[in-house]
Amino acid sequence: MSRVAVIGAGMTKFVRRALETPKELAWQAAKMALDGCGLTLAQVDAVCIGSAPDAFDGVHQKGEYLSDGCGAWGKPVMRCFVGGGTGVFAAAQGWYHIASGLFDVVLVVCEEKMSHYMPHAQAAFLTIFDHTTERPLYPNLLWIFALEMNRYMTTYGISKRDIAQVAVKNKRNGALHPCAMVGDPNITVDDILNSEVLAYPVNRLDVSPVSDGAVAIVMASERVAQRVTNKPVWVQGVGWNLDTTYWTNRDLAYPEYVEKAARMAYDMAGIKEPRKEIHIVEPYDPFDYKELHHLEGLLLADKGKAPELVASGAADRHGSMPVCPSGGLLGVGNPIAAAGLMKVAELFWQLRGEAGARQVPGSPERGLAQAWGDLMQVGTVVILGVKPSP
Repeated sequence: MSRVAVIGAGMTKFVRRALETPKELAWQAAKMALDGCGLTLAQVDAVCIGSAPDAFDGVHQKGEYLSDGCGAWGKPVMRCFVGGGTGVFAAAQGWYHIASGLFDVVLVVCEEKMSHYMPHAQAAFLTIFDHTTERPLYPNLLWIFALEMNRYMTTYGISKRDIAQVAVKNKRNGALHPCAMVGDPNITVDDILNSEVLAYPVNRLDVSPVSDGAVAIVMASERVAQRVTNKPVWVQGVGWNLDTTYWTNRDLAYPEYVEKAARMAYDMAGIKEPRKEIHIVEPYDPFDYKELHHLEGLLLADKGKAPELVASGAADRHGSMPVCPSGGLLGVGNPIAAAGLMKVAELFWQLRGEAGARQVPGSPERGLAQAWGDLMQVGTVVILGVKPSP
């Protein structure tokens, strides 16, 4: 099995309403990623496209629609989508395309132009649930997440103030990101708590915003990576897992699907003590409580104890375990699939010491990116490091 490295990354600005078409956004990110490692499209063997439900870009068969903008014309191409988990899963797809020995260079592109969806992307979720047992309740993401957030808070005695600290941390981190849409260096916990209540206990500023944007990475086999760059960032482990599609049948207080995906990635990477061996974490944070939920699923905090990482400062950019130094979805934006791949790209820049004002201190050697979505039951994990996997 070939070792696989990330050798280039590119990212558009995340904005509320982009003037570019989805194809143009995809190409901007792809070109930046290729330019960053000095390769051309002619040197790309295959393309992996990640994009969430077709409705979000307002076109059907979105993989086919995006393919030429992603540089996939005349090349082997595959599209994946597992909702919000897509961005990290697309990187895992790029990994196994190369690890299999079939390809040497794979371009991974994730894009979402959610402003195309009218009147709001929430409407797409009215039709994805079971037509007999769930759809008659008119579910949408906000009230399902409100149930989950309330269950998490009640189970472990967590307050809304505990959770709001995550949104504050990430929005302040996002203020340092050049592509950020909603970074704010001055935001406070009270600002979060005083924002409009959408579905109790979820306030507006607990939620990442609908966004447009694209991210791309270039992945390469060991022989190509070592020829092209002296700073490859290696894929050490990947993992993914699905829980039941019925949100009524899941443990809403604990994301078991994230734990199983993490264990798969940890085993591949040879990680025995993740709290000591992971130096940067980019968990998926479309809602502030989900960052805490996911840290626990990743086994980086005990159940119900993740808020203590934030309250103690350990999760700050200069803390002992920086969490979402990019700003995450809460601080940068949330073009669904692109938001997940942003986390992989952020680890690439951080591990190379190229993250600019948001660079974490010291010399981090390993980071973890995680995303979640679909019918709120998929976990996807990628572990990157400065050294190849064992």
